[in-house]
Amino acid sequence: MHKHNAGLPIPAGIPEERFHSTQGGDITHKFPRLFYNSELEAQISEESSVSRKHLINILNYINFQDGTILLTFKHSKYDKVISFDVRPMRIIENSLDCEWLETAPPVLNLASYQFQYLLISDGLKLILARPEMRSASEDEISFILPETCYEVGFRKIRRHACEMVSAELTQNGVMLAGTLKDFNVIAFRVDVSAQSRQSLQWVNSKFPLNVMLRNQDDILYSGYCRIIRQSFSAKGNLVLEPLNNQGQRFMPREYRTMRQKISPSPSIIFRHPFSGRIITLKAEDLSSSGFSVEENEDSSVLLVGMIVPELEIDFAGSFKIKCKAQVLYRNAFKDRMGKDCVKCGFVILVMVISDHTRLSAVLHQARDERSYLCNRMDIDSLWSFLFETGFIYPTKYASILGNKEKFKGNFEKLYLQDSDIARHFVYQEKGRIYGHMSMLRFYENSWLIHHHAATRSDSKAGVKVLHQIHNYLNEFYSQFPAHINYVMCYFRPDNKFPKRVFGGFEKYVKDPKVCSVDPVAYMLYQKTAFITILPISWTLTTTQADDLFELESYYGHESGGLMLKVLDLEPDNGAPSIDTEYCKLGLKREIHRFSLKKDGHLKAIFMINISDIGLNLSDLTNCIHILILDPEGLPKDMIYSSLSQLSGHYEQSEIPLLMYPADYALKRSIPYDKIYNLWVLNLQYFDNYLKYIDSLLNRIKQDKEQ
Repeated sequence: MHKHNAGLPIPAGIPEERFHSTQGGDITHKFPRLFYNSELEAQISEESSVSRKHLINILNYINFQDGTILLTFKHSKYDKVISFDVRPMRIIENSLDCEWLETAPPVLNLASYQFQYLLISDGLKLILARPEMRSASEDEISFILPETCYEVGFRKIRRHACEMVSAELTQNGVMLAGTLKDFNVIAFRVDVSAQSRQSLQWVNSKFPLNVMLRNQDDILYSGYCRIIRQSFSAKGNLVLEPLNNQGQRFMPREYRTMRQKISPSPSIIFRHPFSGRIITLKAEDLSSSGFSVEENEDSSVLLVGMIVPELEIDFAGSFKIKCKAQVLYRNAFKDRMGKDCVKCGFVILVMVISDHTRLSAVLHQARDERSYLCNRMDIDSLWSFLFETGFIYPTKYASILGNKEKFKGNFEKLYLQDSDIARHFVYQEKGRIYGHMSMLRFYENSWLIHHHAATRSDSKAGVKVLHQIHNYLNEFYSQFPAHINYVMCYFRPDNKFPKRVFGGFEKYVKDPKVCSVDPVAYMLYQKTAFITILPISWTLTTTQADDLFELESYYGHESGGLMLKVLDLEPDNGAPSIDTEYCKLGLKREIHRFSLKKDGHLKAIFMINISDIGLNLSDLTNCIHILILDPEGLPKDMIYSSLSQLSGHYEQSEIPLLMYPADYALKRSIPYDKIYNLWVLNLQYFDNYLKYIDSLLNRIKQDKEQ
C-alpha cells in the first residue's frame, strides 16, 4: 500500500506544509488512488477534454486571484508520489512559467522523479494536464502546455475555501481552538491550532463534538458534529459532519406565517460568512418570518444552522431590506430537467422594525391588493370615513371640537410619518376606504387596538381589517424589536362585535393569565382652580416599589388578570424606552404614579398618563387611572381631593378618568359616563386565540347559510 511521501526526508528549510498544502494535500489524502493507478486515466475521455485556449484562461484567472496549482512527481524506482503547490505566472504563447512558493525543493531530484500531472481543482472537479516540462530552477519551473487536457470529477458537491473563521470545539471538558479551512454543505474541515494539538489525542472520534464557528463579531454556526476523519499529523485537522440537518428556531406553531410567491421574485444577496464570496439567489417564496431559495446541489453553499449576519432582500432594485438570518432546512429535489437541486429555508432572526413593517406591507398587498398596512394616506379621506361610519358620533365630536386642529396635526404625525409606535390597517378599493383599524404602542411591550370602523356598503370590510391585524400580530409577536408581548383594547359591554370576538375568547379560554377582561368606570373630571388639602393622616406621594408589590397582591387576589402587566404597573418594570420614540415624532408621552395612603396604609394608586390629544379619539391615552385597593376604607372625598392636586399635570379643563374596580363608582354613588371592558391577550397563546376566531367565523358563516 502506498503512503504519500513516506520514507522521503524533508530537507532542512523546507516546511512540511510544502508537501501537504491546503488544496493539494486535501486532494491526495482524500483520493490517493487517483495518483497511483489507472483510475485517473479511466475517467479521461474525449467528452471531458479541455482545450489549451480554455486552460490558459483558467491559469490566467488563478494568477489573477493569486491562487496555486498542484504539480505531482513520481519516483521512477519506488513508485512513490510527491506533490507541490506552485503559483502560475507568465504564459507566453504556449509556455507556462510557475513559481515555487518558496525555493525549489532539494528533495526533487529530477534524475529520480518524473513529472506526472499538473492538477487544478475548483472544489468540485479536477483539470488534469500533462504538459512537457522545459526546465526547473530554484525559483521557478516551466512547461510547454499540451493542446488538450481533461476534466475529471472527484466530488459530488463542491468544496469551498474559507477565510477568517475561527473554530471552538468541545467534548467532555476537552477544548480545542482552530480555523475553518474549507467546507461544503455536508461537512467541513478544521485545522487545530498549535496550542490545542496536544489535546487532540484526548478527543474520542466515536462521540460528537460541540462546534462553534465565528468571525470577529458574530457566531456563524453552533451545533453537534460527527468526526469523519481525524489527523494527528504535525498539522492536525478534523473533518466534521453536522448531525442536525433540520433546524427549529422558534416554538412550533399551528398558525404559521403564510409564505407567498412574489412577482418579480426578490433577490437574496449576502456575503457568505465562511468563504466571504457574494451569493445571489432568488427567493422562491417569502413571508415576514423567513424565505426559501434553491441551489444546484453540486455548488450548494448553504449549510443547515449557518447564520448570515447581514443579508439583503432586494425587490428588483426598487428597495432593499436588510436582516440577520439562519439556514433552517435543506431538502433535495430534481428540477424539470432532472438536475439535482436543493431547497433551503431561512428564518429571519433580526430585522429593523421599520423594514419589517415594509416587508409585511408588501406581503399584505400580495395576499389581497385591497389590504394596506401603514400606507401613506389622504388624511381628509380618513376623517370623512370616520364621520361617515359614525365612529365619530356627535357627543365624541363635541369633546374634540375645541381642539380639532391639534387632533388633525397629531393624526398626521401618526399616519404620515414612519414610526415604531403606530400601525394602521386599511381596506380600500379605488381610493375609497371601506374598513380601518389601528394599533398604538403606548406602553413598553403592549399595543392598544382601537379605532375599528367599517362602512355599511361592504359588510366584510370590518372582518378584513381584523384579519389584517391578526396576520400582523402573528408575524411580529415573536420579534423582540416589535415589543409586542400583549395586545389590549377597551370596548363597551353592549358592543356586540368586540364582545363576541374579544370577550368571547376570554370566556372560552377561562384563564386570566392567557386573556383577561376587567371592567373600568369611565368618567370626566372637571378641573377646578382650587386645590383641596388632604387631612393630616392622609398622604399623596410618588409611588414606590413596595406600593406596586401591594397592588400586585391585591389585583392578583381580585382578578388575577393581565391589566397590571400591560399598564407597566408591576414592581420589576425597568426604565421605559418608549418615550424617545414619541419624541422622534414630536409627540408627548409621560407617566407618573402617586400613592394615596392613610396612616401609612395604601388605599389607591393614581397613574397619570399625559400625551397629546388625538392619539386615541376617546383620550384613553391622556387620562388618569385610579386603582383602588381598599374600597371600604377609601371615602370618595379623598379621591376628589387627590384629583384636585393631580389635575395640575393637565392643560385641559376636562380630564378623563378610568376607575378600577368599576363597582366602586356605583357603590359610592360617583357619577360615571360608561363602563369599558379592558381586554388583554397574552400573545404567547395567540395560536389558541386564532383557533377560536376561525371557529367563531365558521359558525357565523354556517348560521348565515341556514
